[in-house]
Amino acid sequence: MTNVLVVKANNRPADQAVSSKMYETFMGEIKGSNLNVSVYDVYEEDTPYFGQDLLEAFGKVQNGEELSDLQKRTLAAKQKAMDAISAADVVVFAFPLWNLTIPAKLHTFIDYVYAAGFAFKYDANGNLVSLMPEKKAIFLNARGGVYSIPETAPMEMCVNYMRNVFGGIFGMEIINEVIIEGHNAAPDKAQEIIEKGLEEVKAAANHLKTLAIEA
Repeated sequence: MTNVLVVKANNRPADQAVSSKMYETFMGEIKGSNLNVSVYDVYEEDTPYFGQDLLEAFGKVQNGEELSDLQKRTLAAKQKAMDAISAADVVVFAFPLWNLTIPAKLHTFIDYVYAAGFAFKYDANGNLVSLMPEKKAIFLNARGGVYSIPETAPMEMCVNYMRNVFGGIFGMEIINEVIIEGHNAAPDKAQEIIEKGLEEVKAAANHLKTLAIEA
């Protein structure tokens, strides 16, 4: 059975946020399939931000010293995120573009799993080696503006960042991307844009179900 981890990275309701609607549409389409699906909601999980508390905790663990409550929480959160990624054959991310990049809570999740020896390593010559080439990824992203044209593409640090992290550093195969964009920039066409994108989300879900059957 194919293990699918769905990372939900928007806490706004689906009637107010397109990426939340994409998440709901995807989950509805794979319901009842032979996929083993788990959800990691970055807003529901206890995810203290990555920083000095976590770095100090590593040293304390090595030295057998007492951890603070925050350090215990952060280490537990990091381990939970890593375990979720480890168990998954396919990781699906449903996320918005906010202020040209990804939500901070999603970035924290990535900070937890972006670790040498887990996601990548360096060989004897100092070359980076990806450690997750057997895993696959799907991106479901919404952005109200248009960032797929030459004038604005360099400003887009959301999907591009995710590609570089999971497809590049981690080495996952990105098997599908659905990007709904421009619905805020063109409100008269918003419904049409969103509906077309949601059909693409359904297609991505059905493609995943097909891959699971073939496997």
